[in-house]
Amino acid sequence: MNILEAIILGVVQGLTEFLPVSSSGHLVLLQRIFKIEQTSLFFDTMLHAGTLAAVFAVLWKDIWSIIKKPIQRLTGLLIIATIPAVIAALTFKDAIESVFISARFLGWCFLITTVLLITAELLSRKTGNKKLEKEENQLQQNKLKHESCSVLQALFIGIMQAFAIPPGISRSGATISGALFCKLDRDFAARFSFLMSIPAILGAVVLQVKDLTGSSAAQTETGIGAAAVIIGTLTAAVVGFFAVKLMLKIIKEKSLFGFAVYTFVIGVLILIDQWVIKFAF
Repeated sequence: MNILEAIILGVVQGLTEFLPVSSSGHLVLLQRIFKIEQTSLFFDTMLHAGTLAAVFAVLWKDIWSIIKKPIQRLTGLLIIATIPAVIAALTFKDAIESVFISARFLGWCFLITTVLLITAELLSRKTGNKKLEKEENQLQQNKLKHESCSVLQALFIGIMQAFAIPPGISRSGATISGALFCKLDRDFAARFSFLMSIPAILGAVVLQVKDLTGSSAAQTETGIGAAAVIIGTLTAAVVGFFAVKLMLKIIKEKSLFGFAVYTFVIGVLILIDQWVIKFAF
């Protein structure tokens, strides 16, 4: 991988990590288009680490409140929501990496994301979260947002995150959809999803610690040089900062249907390429 390819992948990661379109799916797709061979989860994990910095930069108030008071309801909900993905990652680590490399089901996974987004948006519009929308006092509204999420709902959102491990199924799309399935507030759904990304990304980094023992070792296992990894990570961090701020605005004021159309088109094009064209797959 050269520097330009690393920058392109970093931009894509930064843009798509917080948009419900599957950042990992886009990275796998671009790696196929660029004919990048012998990739593992290492480079993908480092790009996710870059977007982790973006989460801290944008949601620092939420994160700082948790650091100041770690024993609180929100912390417990985040821990519960993280457990399913941890179990899935530890249990199916080899199978997950195999799925990333083969990309056999990539098109179908994008279509699964489409179904999740459409269903979540329709349910959200049907319920309208009317109770929250009628609250005139913002402080009381914020209190309701946090207290409205139960332990079982947090666990369900966590299961949705574990379900989204394969590339093509959007992690943010699945967790936001899971929150909307539970009839939770849209702003809370987005922020809770982004906060959930912190332990998810840190966990991925821990699982790949063997790739971080040295730049030469990393290059041997992934075919990617240290310079490309560093530049790609920094690019993902900068672009991700602006993407997460944009997504927070979109999820509150706009519809998920546009993202559903996008993932549908991508999924169909991938399937056509796999079955007929054979350009990237």
